[in-house]
Amino acid sequence: MSDYDFRPGGSLKLKGGVAEGGIVKKKKKSKSKSKDKDNEAEAQRLKELETVMREEERKTSPAGSSRASPAIVSSERKTAAEKRFEETQRKRLADKVAKLANKTHKDRVSEFNNKLEALSEHHDIPKVGPG
Repeated sequence: MSDYDFRPGGSLKLKGGVAEGGIVKKKKKSKSKSKDKDNEAEAQRLKELETVMREEERKTSPAGSSRASPAIVSSERKTAAEKRFEETQRKRLADKVAKLANKTHKDRVSEFNNKLEALSEHHDIPKVGPG
């Protein structure tokens, strides 16, 4: 019998890694059904409370004012300075849009080229190598 006659069959067994039968996964904790029932009951109570609160809001709020229209309320609370600030911002934005709208692409490109020509030469790409 030679030294090479005995060959064990099967796959390699690695130390401390995988047990027989495949990959070992962590065990998942099972959720108890009583907690699920409690959560469902609590969720049902919350839904009922929300519906009751909505009905009360509809009854107590006068017509035309509600939480659904916060834009009206927020504009009433602004100071004169805040209103002026927002108005100037709107005007500036409108001016900017108008300025960009009247230039064509050709105008923008020519303006950009003129700007590049006006720069000094240290902004140019340096030539590397002979030639």
